[in-house]
Amino acid sequence: MTPLELLAPAKNLACGIAAIDHGADAVYIGAPHFGARAAAGNSLEDIRQLCAYAHPFGAKVYVTVNTILYEEELDDVKQMLSDLAEAGVDAILVQDMAVLSLCPKGMTLHASTQTDNRTQEKVQWLKSLGFSRAVLARELSVEEIAGIHQAVPDMPLEVFVHGALCVSYSGICYASQYCFRRSANRGECAQFCRMRFSLEDADGKEIEHERYLLSLRDMNQSDNLLALAEAGATSFKIEGRLKDLSYVKNVTAAYSERLNEIIRQHPDKYCRASLGHSTYTFQPDLRKTFNRGYTTYFAHGRQPNIASFDTPKAVGEFVGTVKEIRHDSFNVAGTASFANGDGLCFLNKEHQFEGLRANRVAGNRIWPFRMPQGLRPGMALYRNNDQEMERVLSKTSAVRKIPVCLSLQAVDGGFELSASINPLPSVSCYFPLEHQQAQKRPHENIIRQLTKLGDTVYECKDVHLPDNFCFFIPNSILSEMRRALVDQLQKMKTPSNEPTPSRGLPAKAPAYPYPYLYNISNHLSRDFYAVDDLTAFELKGGEGPLMQCRHCIRYSLGYCVKRGGRRPEWREPLSLVLGDGRRFRLEFDCAQCQMNVYAACGQNDK
Repeated sequence: MTPLELLAPAKNLACGIAAIDHGADAVYIGAPHFGARAAAGNSLEDIRQLCAYAHPFGAKVYVTVNTILYEEELDDVKQMLSDLAEAGVDAILVQDMAVLSLCPKGMTLHASTQTDNRTQEKVQWLKSLGFSRAVLARELSVEEIAGIHQAVPDMPLEVFVHGALCVSYSGICYASQYCFRRSANRGECAQFCRMRFSLEDADGKEIEHERYLLSLRDMNQSDNLLALAEAGATSFKIEGRLKDLSYVKNVTAAYSERLNEIIRQHPDKYCRASLGHSTYTFQPDLRKTFNRGYTTYFAHGRQPNIASFDTPKAVGEFVGTVKEIRHDSFNVAGTASFANGDGLCFLNKEHQFEGLRANRVAGNRIWPFRMPQGLRPGMALYRNNDQEMERVLSKTSAVRKIPVCLSLQAVDGGFELSASINPLPSVSCYFPLEHQQAQKRPHENIIRQLTKLGDTVYECKDVHLPDNFCFFIPNSILSEMRRALVDQLQKMKTPSNEPTPSRGLPAKAPAYPYPYLYNISNHLSRDFYAVDDLTAFELKGGEGPLMQCRHCIRYSLGYCVKRGGRRPEWREPLSLVLGDGRRFRLEFDCAQCQMNVYAACGQNDK
């Protein structure tokens, strides 16, 4: 059977534990330094504690060390990698190829999406280096993922299934560095793509005025998990290492339930990659968690409405339309219920989202803290903060247990107590004890004593006693037997689903048209690629694109003639223009179905 892994984000130790409790098979968390979210670093002690919490469930902990590394940082990175191995982490996510010579022998490496993994050739190359997994580009379709799996069938593939989308292929976005000296490849992205732009043609004619033309909706592949599994993906990744506890709980639980349903439908084909099952105090609902509106992105080819031109902020769930407005309140036509403190928003006539907070609620009538000026009858209303959901998620909201089947039998000179956890081999303990006949049937008491697993991660699913078992065993001995068996279970190691890495140097790396796209920023990477100079954009700049995007503004505005759109009246090249006047030229590479973003000629970065 193929194990399916739900991989959840952890901003910190608390989020990591919550992810495990709510059904994650693995968690990814930032290293103390050098992760692709600089604001999400964690101490070695917290990572060690997370490993200790996850491993009894057979769950894995992956640590991100996926920035490019500067020369003066190499010694610190080497020491940190050694410390992470000692802490028990299961794999490291990597962007900089210097890590291959810095990490301890035997450490499992995953090629981060920051290594720009969008082709069969790239994944095959990564496999030849000894990477145990490739995290694919978010932009790939189910069909493209299947093609990569067919070409490199022994390379496990990880795919993003939920959360925020970068508009550029990851690892080759330099807009933040160019504009703000904050490198996305150093974990310091300033979210250039969430800014407001005007769109102008070559004659200076304004086509769009101050809209969020590069801001994408959030990914939601919850309905595509089976298709992705059948294409060859085995790890399903939720984005969000900066997200809060309630996001991790709700989204992890929602996807865990979807994967469990797939396994129920295909029990001979798929299984979960870790042990145990979670029970919840709430009904998981992806609509109630931070989102900019959802898209399946390119899962089934190019789709309209993948962008959110009106706002880069959370929109949330549709809850009805505004019906009647009074001077201090309004009511809503719909079936949703509301609570004091709910955050709501609507799109006004200027195509701007306005927000409000419900100060008081009575049925479907809402008294805002401040009555918004742009609200009109008939407008769609969205809830981007569900106060009742937040209240539930602020408390303990899940319990995860591993089902265990126990078996007790009399053997020569004593008794043997065994435990089995599917699909692991069983464990057993022998206890020397005289066989003393019981005066009455002992089954009920034995079962009661053996199933007292208390605050352990285990719960007893079944106790098997032979029908003719009629021996007296003191409760103190039964308790001792139970504790000894739990100790045996805790020492069991779960099998790894990762292939054993076999590292070697490939003949030739896949070629990039511009040297800076290799992101070489230290001598180890330079030697690895056998080039003569440090070429990272952060160190030297470059003349190529700042972004390479599958998102196409021309298509989104309805002007892609290849796909049935109307013929544009403007004269290209088009330019994106920031409010401060900085311009960025657009190139539409129709052969690759790709939009490239360049800095305007002669324009200096700030």
